[in-house]
Amino acid sequence: MNLQQIMKNIEDTILDTKDKLPNVTPVPPGFHNQATAHELKSRLNWGEPGLTILDVRDHTSFGECHIMGAMNMPNEELSTLAESGLEFNRDLYVYGASDQESASAVDTLRSAGFERVAELKGGLSAWREIAGSVEGTATNQSPGADAYNVSSRLQAFKEEKAREKRMS
Repeated sequence: MNLQQIMKNIEDTILDTKDKLPNVTPVPPGFHNQATAHELKSRLNWGEPGLTILDVRDHTSFGECHIMGAMNMPNEELSTLAESGLEFNRDLYVYGASDQESASAVDTLRSAGFERVAELKGGLSAWREIAGSVEGTATNQSPGADAYNVSSRLQAFKEEKAREKRMS
């Protein structure tokens, strides 16, 4: 056997071994037109900056409680505000007071030329159900045990992933 054949055998052995190993490299969730609160939270946990969360409820409801970091663009002003303030190719996650309001806002944005718009199924209530971060005058929530402790944060993340796995 010459050196070239030996190298080829080694290369084939390495590739065979790699194929047999489990895929342990985590990957962020993909984009879906109808997203769950878990999908959005997973993207945020990954630290993905390429998305915007839009709350299309009225200003009063938004001020009382909304997903942390969300922008308020009420349905009545949505088309104008979005076209002047958002990039057309950015991932947008939209929620309203109901799934119908969310769907209407998504249709408005898509008609205006926005390409990557996701309806957040269940809206704010689904977000709060999975202990997603919220802010507003009516929240008065403590930041939680994991806010300043890395070990607690990792444990909370592990528990959340287990809950997420059970739900899917």
